[in-house]
Amino acid sequence: MNLADAQSRLDAALQEARATIDAAETMDALDEATRRFVGKRSPAAEINEAIKGMDPADRPAVGQAVGAFKAEIAALEEERRAALAGDDESAAAEHERLDLTLGTHGVRHGHLHLVTQIQRELEDIFVGLGYRIAEGPEVEDDWHNFEALNIPPAHPARSMQDTIYVRLGTEEQVMLRTHTSPVQIRTMETHEPPIYVVAPGRTYRNETLDARHSPVFHQIECLAVDRNLTLADLFGTIEVFVRELFDDESVRTRFRSDFFPYTEPSAELAVSCVFCRGDGCRVCSHSGWIELGGCGMVDPNVFVAVGYDPEEWQGYAFGFGLERLAMIRYGIDEIRTFVENDVRFLARY
Repeated sequence: MNLADAQSRLDAALQEARATIDAAETMDALDEATRRFVGKRSPAAEINEAIKGMDPADRPAVGQAVGAFKAEIAALEEERRAALAGDDESAAAEHERLDLTLGTHGVRHGHLHLVTQIQRELEDIFVGLGYRIAEGPEVEDDWHNFEALNIPPAHPARSMQDTIYVRLGTEEQVMLRTHTSPVQIRTMETHEPPIYVVAPGRTYRNETLDARHSPVFHQIECLAVDRNLTLADLFGTIEVFVRELFDDESVRTRFRSDFFPYTEPSAELAVSCVFCRGDGCRVCSHSGWIELGGCGMVDPNVFVAVGYDPEEWQGYAFGFGLERLAMIRYGIDEIRTFVENDVRFLARY
C-alpha cells in the first residue's frame, strides 16, 4: 500500500461513514457506526498499521491523512449525538409537559436576584481585565474597618457612616462592616504586591429604609497595587470598565475632585447618562451625568498600616453600590424595591 492507495481508501470510507452515521437512530447505533470506522478493525486502524511498511517519505503524509479522517469522524459523531440528544429531550419534555399540567397551573422557575446578576456581571468584567475576586467577613473590627483605612477615632468620616456596632469584645470595637474596603486591608496584610483584586459584598449602615436609603446594601470595590501606578492608570482602567459595563463606546466619564480618607488625591466618578446621551432627563436629574461612586490613589498612610513601603508601591482604588448601578441601568426609582419581595418585581428581571 502506498500514499495514493491509503488516501483513496480513506476517502471512500469517509463517504460511507457520512451516510451511516447520519442514519443512526439511537445512541447505541451511533456508537456501533463510529467503531466501524475508527475502531480496532476499521479502515483507519488497518492503514495505521500498514504505515510501518510504506516508503519512509510517504509515512508522514499517510499519518496526517489518518488523523484528518479520525477528526472528521469525530465531528460527524458529535453532530449526530447532539441531534439525537435534542430529539430525546424534546420527547421527554413533551411527556413531562403532559404529566405536569394535569390538574395543575404549571410551575414557575425562579432565577437570580437582580443584584446578584449585576454582581456576577461585574465580576466577569474585572476577571477579564486581570483582577481576582477577594472576600472578607461581614463582621469587622475597628482596625480593619476604620483605622487601617486612615480613619482614626474622632475622624469626621466615622460620623458619616452611621455604624452598626456588635456586642462583642470592647465596646464599639466590633461592627457590621460599613463598606467593603476592609477586604482591601485584609488582602494587603496577607499578600505581597503586586495586587489586583475586586471585593464585592454586603455592607451595613444604621439607616432607616426609604426610597433612597437602606440599612443593608451591596458594594464592589477595586484595588490595584504595583510599582509606578498613576492617576492615568486609574482613569484608563475606569474608562475600559465603564465601556464594558454599558457595552457602549459613546459613554463618557467625568472625574471631579472629592475627599475620601483612604485615597489622595480623590475624585467623584460620573458617567454620561445612558438614557438621554447627556441631553438631560429625569434619570440624571437633567444634568446629563450619573454619579457612580468614588475613586483615587491609595493614601500612603494606608500602605504604612499594612507594612508596605509607600516610596516603592503605589495603588489606586474605586468602588460603587450595586443597587445604585441596577437602579441606573433599569430606571428603578426606589432602593427598597430590591428587598420588598414583590414577586412582580422579581419576575421582571
